[in-house]
Amino acid sequence: MSGKFIVIEGLEGAGKTTAIKTVADVLKQNRIFDLVYTREPGGTPIAEALRNLIKNGLDNEPLTAKAELLMFYAARIQLIDNVIKPALSKNQWVIGDRHDLSTQAYQGGGRQLDNQFMTILRENVLDGFKPDLTLYMDIPPGLGLKRALARGELDRIEQESLIFFDRVRNRYQELAQHDSSIITIDASQPLEQVTQMIRQTLKTWLIKHGNQ
Repeated sequence: MSGKFIVIEGLEGAGKTTAIKTVADVLKQNRIFDLVYTREPGGTPIAEALRNLIKNGLDNEPLTAKAELLMFYAARIQLIDNVIKPALSKNQWVIGDRHDLSTQAYQGGGRQLDNQFMTILRENVLDGFKPDLTLYMDIPPGLGLKRALARGELDRIEQESLIFFDRVRNRYQELAQHDSSIITIDASQPLEQVTQMIRQTLKTWLIKHGNQ
């Protein structure tokens, strides 16, 4: 059975951690036990150092939008080449907490960076590599940020305006509509319903792809 790359996406407070656990549970129920977990940015020493800079910044130097974008891609290619691709080559299944869709939504939608520039960068860095399945946890920004704030202090990006996150969500929804490998989950529902929807969605996907 060949390994697959499954990614969980969504705004802050969308329940990605619970979704990752649910996906892992379903895979194990289907006798898929060799799992690798990743997060972005992060997952390698270099990528984790970049994560810290992206999340917290430096007090004496503002981080520009393009610099932020390039740091995400630097961290991403380190993770892909050093962790994800080697795992897939060994038929391991990789469950990712965020991937390139986040960059398209946050930097493309939220930061409003030039689409042509982002497309050229993505194509040259990723060279067509993408997840086999993405579960996009869709939630209104106000509700998501309320949940995120209840967890503790917000990081540099989480402190952006509600208008910023509206743009992010709109881009997420737009991209999901045009990519059959992205399945939208209504994350504003009660936890039990969200979990059930994830379970059913993944089970259906596994059957369709001959992994059950």
